[in-house]
Amino acid sequence: MKYIYMFFAMFSFAFLSACSTQQTVRPEIVPAVEVKKTPRHSLGIIGETEPIYFLPMKTPFQARIDTGAEMSSIDAKNIKKFERDGEKWVAFDLVNRENGEMHHFEKKIQKVVDIKRINEHEKRYAVDMEVKFGKEIITGVRFNLADREKFEYQALIGRNILTGRAIVDTSLSNTLN
Repeated sequence: MKYIYMFFAMFSFAFLSACSTQQTVRPEIVPAVEVKKTPRHSLGIIGETEPIYFLPMKTPFQARIDTGAEMSSIDAKNIKKFERDGEKWVAFDLVNRENGEMHHFEKKIQKVVDIKRINEHEKRYAVDMEVKFGKEIITGVRFNLADREKFEYQALIGRNILTGRAIVDTSLSNTLN
């Protein structure tokens, strides 16, 4: 009887082992894909002040680099809000203090930003501009329009331009010339 149980147990084990459906999973071969990487810090190390061109203007504005500012800012004159095709637009002039070059712009208002200072709040229009910064032409970069008459620099470059493009070393200036 002992042998019958042993035979039955071995037969059951062999039968059940043969019935299992184990499949070997083989990884699928995926064809190589070329990934284009945007170069990080394409402008390299820049200084505390750098030139920036507001296209199509021919001469640069000297700009203060400010890693604490989220959005860039430009000294705009004669700011006038108007409506075009049911959308809010703004007309303004950029005048380069260094040489008097002037250009009139009309841009769609992308946003109205609230600038907070110690005892004041100021609303500014933000528009998308096309600029040349270093060797890069950057389109659709947002600037708020400000009265920067009291400031030494007509333009302020914030993180919306700097992030991923430049490393700032405040002991340097005009590295992009």
